[in-house]
Amino acid sequence: MDIAKFKSLLDEQITWPDYYTFKFVVKTEQETQVLALLDGHKIESKASSKGTYISISSRKLMQSSEEVVAVYNLLSQVEGIMSL
Repeated sequence: MDIAKFKSLLDEQITWPDYYTFKFVVKTEQETQVLALLDGHKIESKASSKGTYISISSRKLMQSSEEVVAVYNLLSQVEGIMSL
């Protein structure tokens, strides 16, 4: 991911501060780890039909594109996480 380009797109489309929605997909056994990293976020989650994966949506008031990128960087430590 080109972080500078992503931050530029965020800054063009969003007037900060504003709410930002993050979406992730992880294996079910990693849900607890992801939720711990998203402390303070409003969370919605849904298990896949077979229960192998879980989709997690989180929403939080962000002050800047830098804060958004920081959340993605934090969650990148979860092995196999998919950001949508």
